[in-house]
Amino acid sequence: MEALSISGVYAPIPTPFETDGSVALDKLAENIEKWSKTELAGLLVLGSNGEFTYLSDKEKIEVLKTARQAIPKDMLFIAGTGCDSTISTLELTEKAAAIGADAAMVITPMYYPGKMDARAMRRHYMELAEHSSLPVFIYNMPANTGVDLPAETVVELAQHPNIVGIKDSSGNVVKIGDIIRAAPPNFNVLAGSASFLYPALMLGAVGGVMALGNIAPEHCHRIYKYAREGWHEKAQELQLKILPSNAAVTARFGVPGLKQAMDWIGYYGGPPRSPLGPLDNDQQTVLRAILKEGGIL
Repeated sequence: MEALSISGVYAPIPTPFETDGSVALDKLAENIEKWSKTELAGLLVLGSNGEFTYLSDKEKIEVLKTARQAIPKDMLFIAGTGCDSTISTLELTEKAAAIGADAAMVITPMYYPGKMDARAMRRHYMELAEHSSLPVFIYNMPANTGVDLPAETVVELAQHPNIVGIKDSSGNVVKIGDIIRAAPPNFNVLAGSASFLYPALMLGAVGGVMALGNIAPEHCHRIYKYAREGWHEKAQELQLKILPSNAAVTARFGVPGLKQAMDWIGYYGGPPRSPLGPLDNDQQTVLRAILKEGGIL
């Protein structure tokens, strides 16, 4: 992992589906080709926006193989390999390694949230780190999982040399600061949403993995660039400007909204997989207006 640069802006890419619900692997490759021409530092495949919980094991492997063939070698290929059991997570991680992923992004186990305390998290991630042939990123997404990793647990896990970073989507910038303050200097903290990219960078985050990066990679990269180069007024202005657009394709309209926006800007978004459904006409009207106001459409 020392030979790889982690800093930058990443997109957690959606998994495209045909109207019959099958995975559209050709559309996935076409989208990746377009993203590869942007300022994105890499792609997260099979993250939350990839509807990974709706894919079969076979489909996950097909998606990872297609992604590996399409992602240029100078872009980081991060594979989402989190499952609810440690053994299943390790199995998928090793398959991703064999396919050629550069790192694994592992979401917290979630099905028994009341039992996913610090001891369970330590047991899960330490066992994975000990046996994984890929560097491991922790993925903290409490809005979806019901599990929120405390800063103290993250700092403890960060001591393991094969746990190289965290994508934190909690939005708790105080906790992000606590992690950066206490973790080893080479532990990479990535903002999990464009809504707090600039504040996270100011605290010492090295970049972000953000849904908005799929449709506005240039906006996200400019915030990153401005922050790194000391153009704080410009970074703040752009950060504030993208807040409504980011909220629209995350908490408000979710994956269906993100896929609709992709269709509008020239990527293939296509339908979400059931039980998720497409936006209705009224929702599309609202989304279009928000994205126009944000300078994305």
